[in-house]
Amino acid sequence: MGSTATKALVLVDGRIAGSNARITGADPERAGEIALKESLDQAGLRLEDVEYIVATGYGRRALELADESVNEINANARGAAWLGSSEGTVRTIIDIGGQDSKVIALDADGVIADFVMNDKCAAGTGKFLEVIADLLEIPIEELGDISLGSTKPVNINSTCVVFAQSEVVSLIARKEAPADILAGIHRSIASRVTTMARRVSMDRVVVFDGGPAKNKGLLAAIEAELGHPVVVPRHPQVVVALGAALIAADMLTGEGGGA
Repeated sequence: MGSTATKALVLVDGRIAGSNARITGADPERAGEIALKESLDQAGLRLEDVEYIVATGYGRRALELADESVNEINANARGAAWLGSSEGTVRTIIDIGGQDSKVIALDADGVIADFVMNDKCAAGTGKFLEVIADLLEIPIEELGDISLGSTKPVNINSTCVVFAQSEVVSLIARKEAPADILAGIHRSIASRVTTMARRVSMDRVVVFDGGPAKNKGLLAAIEAELGHPVVVPRHPQVVVALGAALIAADMLTGEGGGA
């Protein structure tokens, strides 16, 4: 249950049977209930079929249906480690959410070894991308593809979202191309996030999750900063929800399974 989006995921016998993501809005509990219902509908299940519910994220304590709540760092680590990678064991996770960004280092067993988190400034988060999308009057889902057409990325010097927003307004007034502005924004976020990543024991097998991981331009910028490819799960926005479901299975049976 994130600050911007709420996700739900249903596991049945160790497989993903349904999932849903929606805007959190002003009522996190209602968003969580709807996301859960939609996920259960996908799975062909009803609420009474569910054996254990674990909530996570900023709004985790708002969901009265939950049997337990866990922090999103543990859930993210569990979900990413379970998904794995064709490149090898997942050892580093970059997660960009609506209001914060995190880098989590895992040991060889998938246990959290270290993490660093930025929740003091919106620069480097999904909210920042939403602000820029509004300024440029471009749908947020199109930012990545447009930025990949950049021929001369601008430099974004501000590290504060308020000043960066003002800087973008000035760039628009100077008739800078939207693609070049977006490429500069993505480079700025990538620089901030990879600086965080270098503060933990970063491994070459890096998973990038969270809603902004669907942004191809941001992914390319992060890969350029790191100097190697980054793994993006098929559905990056629900990795934390997957982790919560796996933890629910662990709590229920000690070895997973169940709905």
